[in-house]
Amino acid sequence: MHTILLLTISNIFMTFAWYGHLKYKESPLWIAILASWGIAFVEYCFQVPANRIGHYEFTAAQLKTIQEVITLIVFCVFSVVYLKEELKWNYLVGFSMMIGAVFVVFKEW
Repeated sequence: MHTILLLTISNIFMTFAWYGHLKYKESPLWIAILASWGIAFVEYCFQVPANRIGHYEFTAAQLKTIQEVITLIVFCVFSVVYLKEELKWNYLVGFSMMIGAVFVVFKEW
């Protein structure tokens, strides 16, 4: 559970690093880049321990899959709440297909 919590926190920070500046398009690009780097540093403070701790229980491929699912969930919330963008049906269908990959990665074949 520690891994999931740390990955969720790291994804919240990284989502702001990647997309938070879109709300401030009037700011100079160099400021957006520096601010994003600063936020990304904090993200790494959660991501690296999450992967270290998680690798005792999960494979690297499983960790990446967990991280991607968390990223999609965090991004959906961020997009609607922070950016005030609509979540269209086709986005949800596409994201659902990606989440279907979780079954394939975690299934013992």
